[in-house]
Amino acid sequence: MFSHIHPDNYEQQLSEKNQEMTALFSCFNNLPSAEIFPSKPLNYRLRAEFRVWHQGDDLYYIMFNSETKEKFRVDDFPVASQLINQAMKALLIAIKDIKELRYKLFQVDFLSTLSGELLISMLYHKPLEPTWEKAATELKVQLSKIAPVDIIGRAKKQKIILDKDYVMESLRVGDKKFIYQQVENSFTQPNGNVNEQMLLWAQKATVNAGGDLIELYCGNGNFSIALAQNFARVLGTEISKTSVKSAQVNIAANNIDNINIVRMSSEEFSQAMNGERKFRRLEGFDLTTYNYDTVLVDPPRAGLDKDSVELVSRFNTIIYISCNPNTLKENLIDLTKTHTIEKFALFDQFPYTSHIEVGMVLTRK
Repeated sequence: MFSHIHPDNYEQQLSEKNQEMTALFSCFNNLPSAEIFPSKPLNYRLRAEFRVWHQGDDLYYIMFNSETKEKFRVDDFPVASQLINQAMKALLIAIKDIKELRYKLFQVDFLSTLSGELLISMLYHKPLEPTWEKAATELKVQLSKIAPVDIIGRAKKQKIILDKDYVMESLRVGDKKFIYQQVENSFTQPNGNVNEQMLLWAQKATVNAGGDLIELYCGNGNFSIALAQNFARVLGTEISKTSVKSAQVNIAANNIDNINIVRMSSEEFSQAMNGERKFRRLEGFDLTTYNYDTVLVDPPRAGLDKDSVELVSRFNTIIYISCNPNTLKENLIDLTKTHTIEKFALFDQFPYTSHIEVGMVLTRK
């Protein structure tokens, strides 16, 4: 299943992605050559989740082929961090003969960091009793020999957190380090090293920008925090309560005083900007005082909806980070009516797959 995942194949697959993306966006006049930001060829992914298969006395991880639904046994996962690979094996060995931890376990999720922390979520088709918590506490002690680890147990309408449900990541961007809380089941960039390159690219692209930055879909503040030094003020919008809370934690952890986060969707922000609706969440914010020169968007795979495209087209500079080049292309058909593509970057977040992250900087014509 993983035979194609090998360092010898990496440069070729990245070259093919570059050719595909250049062809995809060739319809746009004066497209700059793509800056290419590679991944590590192995052990680059900081998140992984596996189903657990029980067969007699044995149990092991499986993954499914998304097209054929065929299942594959997974003993090693070369794309995942070395820390995840160590923990995968150690966990199964530790729980094999412990009924409280093994019985009805159907999935295990791993979240690791470049800073060496690990969070493990164990999902069950059974209610979790106090005996589970006691056994899981002993498991945590055992796995802590590998790295600082936290364990979460999940069952229907149950979530047991032994200590905490997040990890603290440390990302180096240029000559600075930034700290990010990453919460279980919340979105984080899966390829930490490439994320560092994305942040540095966006940071360099906005040097001396001045004015204010508006970021839609800001998540846990991934971009806002790294770019804040280039702007007078940053206003981020995010719909997820969990991500907004993490963003607030991260702003404080990095001692940044010029970022505000509001919990609202890009559609709601557009309505507020247009004076169509008033939001209690915006009490204390005077949107008319912001300088709307620069906007950064990192939308879901569906891209920007029509109203959001209209909103971002009002800005002089647009930084668009996309995990779906096809919806980016659709949005660019409208955005290039008013803006010119100045920078084009490919970030290989997902080696050996058809997916690639694309960055564009557009400026008003």
